[in-house]
Amino acid sequence: MPVFSIWESRFPPEHVRRGRQVTDAIWRDMPRYSGYLRHVLIEDLDDPGHLFVVSEWERREAADNVLADYANNPNARLANELVAEPRRRTLGRRLGLEK
Repeated sequence: MPVFSIWESRFPPEHVRRGRQVTDAIWRDMPRYSGYLRHVLIEDLDDPGHLFVVSEWERREAADNVLADYANNPNARLANELVAEPRRRTLGRRLGLEK
């Protein structure tokens, strides 16, 4: 069953531009991973440093495998250095698919 991985990042004003760039770079890497389907990067209209990435994966294991594999990537490390608070990941599923 497809799952959604939702990432939330908060970058302080001095790191908004770099935060967007590194977040975009992280997600440009994802198509190389098995099970990746798509993603969308969303910026909070009232707080430009508050970003969400909603990605879709074929199954939970695929999303979890990438989490472990990508943790030491330079882009992930830089994102973790720039944020005002730790980045958060939530996994979810789409409701209303069954008829």
